[in-house]
Amino acid sequence: MNIAIIGAGPAGIEAASVLAKQHQVTLFEKEAQPLCNIRDKAFLFPDFSSADELADKQEAKLQNENITFKPNCAVTAMNRTGEQWTLTLVDGTTATFDAVLLATGYRVFDAHQKEELGYGIYHGVITSLEMEKMIKENRVRNIMNEVPKQIVFLQCVGSRDEKSGNHYCSKVCCVTAVKQAIEIKKQHPETDVYVFYMDLRMWGQGFEEMYREAQEKYGVNFVRGRISEAASTFDNRVQIKAEDTLMGNPMTMTADLLVLMVGMCASEGTAILSKSAGIDGLYRFAQSLSPHTEDNLTTQPGLYLAGACKRPMSISDTIQDARAAAIAMTCDV
Repeated sequence: MNIAIIGAGPAGIEAASVLAKQHQVTLFEKEAQPLCNIRDKAFLFPDFSSADELADKQEAKLQNENITFKPNCAVTAMNRTGEQWTLTLVDGTTATFDAVLLATGYRVFDAHQKEELGYGIYHGVITSLEMEKMIKENRVRNIMNEVPKQIVFLQCVGSRDEKSGNHYCSKVCCVTAVKQAIEIKKQHPETDVYVFYMDLRMWGQGFEEMYREAQEKYGVNFVRGRISEAASTFDNRVQIKAEDTLMGNPMTMTADLLVLMVGMCASEGTAILSKSAGIDGLYRFAQSLSPHTEDNLTTQPGLYLAGACKRPMSISDTIQDARAAAIAMTCDV
């Protein structure tokens, strides 16, 4: 069977490595390099292992004679013709396959949409991805290139939010904030770190232990409350207006950096291709047949799903889901 996989993230590569044991696989990636959504991380939760080491292991799986990797090759549409699928590529050419696995992943929420938080307006307001880069380069700095004295994290930016239109939980933001807070305290113990949250969803094995360690060992401060507004001060810091919902008190505080924990949204590739194939679901994610026993299947014969193109997932969940998708495809042959 000749199989196309769209997206060379952890889902696409893992599924390709399993399927290549029995089939010819062509792996399409719109970017120049695979695994962009892992390479932009520093460390992974809950064990603080290197993201680059995991990416290196995954990328090595592409060295397989049954896998043809096509970078810089976006798929713009896909249509079923008879018993096969025809993919339209960005250069206008087409290619035909017996089956297709959609593994187009996610993008992060555009924080510019939350104007009240000042992203793109005030220098001290950054996203969690930008903080991850700072941690990875061991250069956590404010706009004056100084080690911040105070950093504030804000959870649920673009998730669980009626104003942005995303009512769902992005699943990984809570634990990512805890991970980043610990990394900051490792690099700069003197920096005060605050995490504002609605409620902390520490859903995975070892995650609750990370949360406790953040408080007890590293002195990270957790505040149950929402930040309603951010503004710049005369010295390029960020003034925050918030409410402590446990105490019922309004709060005003000043930070060197306000880190917006941006949620996971459907990637443009996910939205376009799932609509093209008639499997578009809520919030522009792709829709599977069932979230239980048929989560890798779709209403379209020969079209399968893996990873965060369906909903927010952690890296480990994504890899496991990709293996399940590969098994489902092999069983259907």
